[in-house]
Amino acid sequence: MKLCFPVMRPALRIASSVCLAAALVQGASAQQSPPAAPTLRHSPYLPVNMSQHAKNYYGMMKGIDNLSVRSTASGNLIRFSYRVTDPVAAHLLGEKSATAYLYGEASHALLEIPVMDKIGQLRQTGPLEAGQEYWMVFSNKGCPIKPGERVDVFIGSLHVDGLIVE
Repeated sequence: MKLCFPVMRPALRIASSVCLAAALVQGASAQQSPPAAPTLRHSPYLPVNMSQHAKNYYGMMKGIDNLSVRSTASGNLIRFSYRVTDPVAAHLLGEKSATAYLYGEASHALLEIPVMDKIGQLRQTGPLEAGQEYWMVFSNKGCPIKPGERVDVFIGSLHVDGLIVE
């Protein structure tokens, strides 16, 4: 079977020339312009802070309220702060032996409190007083946890879930 172009139907000839022209234009434009940067996908949903029920639970059962997590020092540190309402219920937060971790739910990063040579751990320990604000700082070197991400704080047997980094 021998193909002969002059025998082609006019509609087929026009369609094939349009496809060929489109392919040539795309190839020329792809060579001239640099490749497009990948776009980051963001969730269309707004982050929701801790529910009132959870705030009441931590206040009554764990002796703490005003929980917040903030990114500091250009994102290299994350500060977890809280206010003690019942020193007896919150005694675990003041113990030096209680190991504290911060876990990023999206990045799956597990952060620890850094230990300085002359200062020690970057957290407040000792006897707690009602109505006082306390804090602890977690090392976020390389910024695996970013503002807007949900995190969980683990201090011994105390688990604070679903806090949003500000």
